[in-house]
Amino acid sequence: MQKIKLVIIITIFLLATAAIGLSVESFLLAKELNSVKTSLKVQETNVKAVIFAKLFVDKVLLQTGTISFEDRLQLENSVRDINDPQVFTEWQKLTASKGDAETQQIVGNIIKLLINKISQ
Repeated sequence: MQKIKLVIIITIFLLATAAIGLSVESFLLAKELNSVKTSLKVQETNVKAVIFAKLFVDKVLLQTGTISFEDRLQLENSVRDINDPQVFTEWQKLTASKGDAETQQIVGNIIKLLINKISQ
């Protein structure tokens, strides 16, 4: 009878230890998963910013003449994909700008924002 009690106590102790160990491991894995998710989100945003920056350079800075409707739509969708209010606000300022000096300042602001976003 005492041997059975001892076996039961040892089994309960081992199971409790295993449960605690698995709980700690689960917590650590959840923490690491959150870190990886955050890192992935930053990388996805960086990729979207790079895509917009490339489009911006190709379709706006290197463009001679007026920008086509399709190109403007592509740029608009790309800037919205970044999901950054500052970049979007500057983009709206650019589309509403009138003078060359104002436009040049806004273009510089957009490029600076994109570089800052990518280098985070």
